[in-house]
Amino acid sequence: MITIYDIAREAGVSAMTVSRVINNTGRVSDKTRRRVKQVMEDLHYVPNSNARSLVLQKTNILSLLITDIANPFYTTLARGAEDTAKRLGYRLLFGNSDENYAKEKDYVDMILSTRVDGVLFAPAGDGSAAHLQQLEKHRIPFVLLDRDVPGITADRIIGESRDGARKLVEHLFQLGHTRIALINGSEDVSTARERHAGYREALKLNDLPYDEKLVLHLGYREEAERDFLEQLLAQNKPPTAIFAANNFIALSVIQSLRGIGLSVPEDLSVVCFDDLGFASVLNPFLTVAAQPAYQFGALGMERLVDLIENGSSSGPRTIILPSELIVRSSSRRLEV
Repeated sequence: MITIYDIAREAGVSAMTVSRVINNTGRVSDKTRRRVKQVMEDLHYVPNSNARSLVLQKTNILSLLITDIANPFYTTLARGAEDTAKRLGYRLLFGNSDENYAKEKDYVDMILSTRVDGVLFAPAGDGSAAHLQQLEKHRIPFVLLDRDVPGITADRIIGESRDGARKLVEHLFQLGHTRIALINGSEDVSTARERHAGYREALKLNDLPYDEKLVLHLGYREEAERDFLEQLLAQNKPPTAIFAANNFIALSVIQSLRGIGLSVPEDLSVVCFDDLGFASVLNPFLTVAAQPAYQFGALGMERLVDLIENGSSSGPRTIILPSELIVRSSSRRLEV
């Protein structure tokens, strides 16, 4: 393996001079710098990033920890984060918690041992507070993405979950639906709480009663089982529309409805939060409250790098990104 001593010998300089060239520290003449870099290139020398980080106390490596890489929202978010990190001169490590606290903890332990400069963090839920406190303890800057965590004060890039949910329910009401079911995420996730609140707010604004029998709380990665849908539809006043709190739930609802011989939107209308990425371009079907996923990642990365390089003199910032109601064929006017 080529070392800095080999470089120094070939270039006719000291190992300290080679170290200064690699780390861009100290005074080195342009002529000497060029000679050292040429020898490094000739010998195909790759600097030891771990050793360099010990000198500079900086690795130029960031981490992105998300909850579901299979979800098109997070896939697009990750692209925004990666593109921006590269543009700003950083490399990115990805982690996927699968909405699982234990897996999230493993990734946080890896982040601490890897000495990353900062973390873009989409929490699995309120229980992520302990993991975020570990980052705080080790003074690793982080920015929260998509979700909030009670008790944690940090920069946040979040969406208008309550407003988007209200738009979806009001859209269904305008189509004549008054019995609207909600299949939501877990109540220990801030976005699920906000979408539940938006659902209730829309019902109240349109003088519709809130019926607990029409509401189910799942995990965002849990499937809506056929048994629940059959019970839901067996009520004296069954719903004519379903609001799914994310796209994974929406797809499982549609699949389960088909399994019991029902069609969308002929038998029930279905709307959901978050779009399906390229799938919506190829087969535009679901009515959604779409969020600007790429901007979540890009803005989060810009803020994280700003924290790393300039610190936070003005206190934590919150950026709220709006959702857009996109009406497609999965919701239809109710025939009276």
